[in-house]
This record gives sequence, C-alpha cells and structure tokens, in this order.
Amino acid sequence: MSRIVFIFLAAILADALTWAQVNVEPNTALLNEGDRTELLCRYGRAINYCRIEIPGEQRVLNLSPEWSKTPGFTYYGAGLNAGQCGVSIERVKASNNGQVKCSLGVEGEELSGTIDLVVALRPQQPIIELMTKPNRDGFFNEGTAFQARCSVRDGRPPANISWYIDNMPANKRTSQLEILTNTVNNVELSTSVQEIQWALSSEDSNRKLVCRSHHQTDRESVPPQEAAYIINVRYAPVHQYEDASVYGLYLDHTAIVNITIRASPQPKIEWTIDGAIIGQGRSDGRYSAYEPQYLGNDEYNVTLAIAGLTLEDTTKTYTLRASNELGFNDYKVRISSSSKPPSSNLDVAAIVGIVVAVAVLVLVVLLILFARATGRWCFGGKSIKTPTNETKTNNSSMLNLY
Repeated sequence: MSRIVFIFLAAILADALTWAQVNVEPNTALLNEGDRTELLCRYGRAINYCRIEIPGEQRVLNLSPEWSKTPGFTYYGAGLNAGQCGVSIERVKASNNGQVKCSLGVEGEELSGTIDLVVALRPQQPIIELMTKPNRDGFFNEGTAFQARCSVRDGRPPANISWYIDNMPANKRTSQLEILTNTVNNVELSTSVQEIQWALSSEDSNRKLVCRSHHQTDRESVPPQEAAYIINVRYAPVHQYEDASVYGLYLDHTAIVNITIRASPQPKIEWTIDGAIIGQGRSDGRYSAYEPQYLGNDEYNVTLAIAGLTLEDTTKTYTLRASNELGFNDYKVRISSSSKPPSSNLDVAAIVGIVVAVAVLVLVVLLILFARATGRWCFGGKSIKTPTNETKTNNSSMLNLY
C-alpha cells in the first residue's frame, strides 16, 4: 500500500515540476545572418500573455496568434491556451546574437525561459606563419624539421582547420586546435590556431601546403577559405632507379640517350664511358654530353649523343654522375638497339595461344577416348559371320598346335 502511495505522490510531484518550468526549443540556435528561424517556449498550462526580448531589438515583442505589430516578427506556436509562446524571425541579423528571453504570464505569475541565439560571423582569411624560417632565397634543406602555424581570426563560432598538400590530406603531425577569444567592438569573436610539422624530403619540393578553414557560414556559393605556401627544398640529385636502360636505338645512326633526374639546385653532369670522363657541354670523339635542360618541378633532362652507334657501343658501361653543392649520385646506364627490354615473362598473346593449344589437345584426346570406347570412326570394324562348322574346324586346328 505504501508503495502505491509513494508512486502516486511522485507522479503528482513530477507533474507539478513540469508545470513550474518553461521548456524551450531549441536550447541553442546556430544561424547565419539572413536565415529564417522559429524559437519556442512551452508551459504545461494555458498562459495569459507571451512576451519575447531579442538582442538588438529595441522593442519587447508582445505576441499573440491574433495580432502582429512588429514587421519581421510573428507569433509561433499552437496558441496561448496550449501554453506556447514562440516567435518566427523572418531574417536574423548579426545584432540578434545573444540570449533570447521569453516571459509567460500564468495565473498572475510570470515565468521565463532563455534560448541562446548564435548568429555566425564569417572569419577572416586564414594566415600561414612559418615557425621554421627558410634561407634568404626561400629554400629549406632536405631533412629540415619544418613547422608552420595557421590562424583563422575573428569567427563566430570558431572555425575548424584542416591541412592539405597539393589538394590531398597532409597526414602530418598536427597540434590540438587552440581557440582564443577576443572582443572586437563589444562583439565576442574567436580565433582558431593549429600547427603542423614534419621532416622535409625531396618529394616535398615545389608542393603547395594549404591551410583550409571550415565554418558555419560556408555554402556552395561561398566555399571554405584557405591560405597556401609553396615549399622549396634543396637536395642532392635523385633518380627513380639506380640503373637506367635505354632501348630502341638504331645502329649506324646518331643515338640520343635521355635520362631524367631531379635536383635542387641545378646539377652538374659528368659521363664516364669505359673509364673516359666527359663533362657536360663537351665532346670526346663520337660522344657528346649536353648541358642539363630544365623541365620544371626540379626535373632536368640529361642527354648523351653517340654518333654512328655501333654494336660495340651497346656493350660498354656508361656511368652518369649528377652533383650539386648538397651531394652527388651515380647512375649506371645501359643502352640497346633492341626495340624493348628482354622479358622472362610471357606476354598476353603467348599466354592466350598456349591456353588455346592446350584446350584443343585436351579436346582431341577426349574424342579419341570416346571413339575407342564406342567403336566409332576408324576404331569401328565390319562384322563377319562364318559357318558354325568352319569355326569348329579352326578351333580344333588351334588345339592341335598345342
């Protein structure tokens, strides 16, 4: 019995608390300037009046479903008898940012609730600050511990930050996003700050580091803002492979051997042919070494010309040395008059031919086995009938042999 009484009293108390408080929808409204929105305060009983105060508006709004005296602001809800006091704002202004207060008249008493109205302000353009400084020419050495900071100032709410390298996620070490608050013209704004760091390699040279801000005010017509910095790295010459091969050269013609290497700054070239050294821009007999030609993106085309290519030339050892002030690299170059490199692997056509041949062979074997089993085609014989007495005579002859 006492348990039932306890449940009954708890229900009464919960009902009383529901009536005594004002519920709001939503608790926080995050909007862009010019957006339309609806804000609602609810009470569990009928109310006598509905009054709403909005930051930036000089007048207190007395709202009712029956009338609307303030342009741009109308009553929102199911009616005063339903205990609902809401406002529909046609266009939110930046000055409306703050706490919206609703006051509800209930049986000679006034109850109130608040809704946080956040009107987003677009932050400034992101700024990239280099924590690690380049040399006077704007270059970093390979292996440098690079560190940069991105700041997105004066946003409401604070902006998020993401890093990219050449439009791909950077996937580098970044710090926690730091939010700093400051006040500008009595308006509280936020600045977002994040750092990125990694050890630079030759692959980072001429790549674009991008700091991109993401904010509530971004739209399809107003894309995220970003800042960019082109990274320049100095490094010794590099090549994708230690050994290079050039095919398709014609005998008795001038052969042009082209090799592409990457270096920063520009490399100095030196060819060694069976022990003979030929520097760039020089010739030795039938061999001429040209100056490196810049292709862009730290790439250089290195050319060796061989006049009247002979079969013996294709057997010689060619070594290319590329060097700059940061180091050097040696590459072995092989040349051939063959149209393509030898391959131990079968090409697609050969594989298809082998498969077809095996399939035909299997089919022929199966047909032969079928013919022998059924006595068809060349495996079939004519049936000869002989007299019974002749057969007996032959059999007896055979027995006499034994």
